[in-house]
Amino acid sequence: MLTFEEKEAIIQEFPELTRKEVSLKRVNYHYEKSLYEKTTVIYHLHPNGNGFVYVGDLPQYEEADDKGLLNIREASADELRKLVKDSIAYLATEEEELVDEEIEEEWKNKEDSKLTLLQEDTLWNIYHGYNLEESFGSYDEAKAYLLAEGFRRVGIR
Repeated sequence: MLTFEEKEAIIQEFPELTRKEVSLKRVNYHYEKSLYEKTTVIYHLHPNGNGFVYVGDLPQYEEADDKGLLNIREASADELRKLVKDSIAYLATEEEELVDEEIEEEWKNKEDSKLTLLQEDTLWNIYHGYNLEESFGSYDEAKAYLLAEGFRRVGIR
């Protein structure tokens, strides 16, 4: 198991991360250029070696908890580097821009719940089955809502 100091040295290899001290001698590292509200890459790194990396809903990290956090207590140096790199890439990758006028998208969350985002006239409506869940005046507002609720786009029809 890597020590706190060894983990911090590896994390500090990523100059795009900002160190922020939190309670009980724990440390967070943030990616301030995140394209999403979420900026925390390293969460509650503790002097005892425990801590978490945010991996969201990346499919290769199925063992992440409901918040998208993966424990790094037993991570090797190479594993930690890969986790941090993947987390930054996840927070820095923007969904592809849409060009079509009539748009219908399918979105899923980690629990495999499905929502449909549909452009209807001037509104962007989110449906759960045939039930209207929310309406927004712009695509960006609807997208921000879906991302904040833990959904990712899986397809365009």
